[in-house]
Amino acid sequence: MPLLKHFDNFNTGRFVTFTCYRRQQLLSSPDIIEIFLKALDDGRKKYRFRLFGYFIMPEHVHLVIHPLDGTLVGPLIGEIKSKSGAKIIADSLIQLPDNCRVERSGRTRWAFWQPRCYDHNCRTPEIVLEKIHYCHNNPVKRGLALEPSDWRWSSYNWYIGKRDVPIEIDEFDGVQAD
Repeated sequence: MPLLKHFDNFNTGRFVTFTCYRRQQLLSSPDIIEIFLKALDDGRKKYRFRLFGYFIMPEHVHLVIHPLDGTLVGPLIGEIKSKSGAKIIADSLIQLPDNCRVERSGRTRWAFWQPRCYDHNCRTPEIVLEKIHYCHNNPVKRGLALEPSDWRWSSYNWYIGKRDVPIEIDEFDGVQAD
């Protein structure tokens, strides 16, 4: 499989998607999702990016972010996935199916996340808003919730003024550049 090209350093918002290994529904419990959100928040502090929106599905994640100061998307997402996956596996929070075993460098290991991520440059503030709305409407479209506010694992409730949420969101003021 060819490596996906990331077009960094445009100083734009980014819509990022990545999946659990073989699109399995591994994001299946609040404990697992909270480990991921902690890794996301830690990554935000280390790599300096703004988080405008997110949505966590049972088998994949969408983020709307704005990397700052030349931050590269690939390494920051790689570290978030690596840290969250390693902790979930180490804490034995889920019984991974046998098809999550991978052979790498002569060793058998467990995989939580599919390698790589897909990202899209949001070249205008309108596209950033479109992607945030996409995240918020996804649980309704998938039949996981009747209303966006019913789905705990998205940034929607932050946008409607609730502050008792799993992770704080950086306010999007429609301006892309710092």
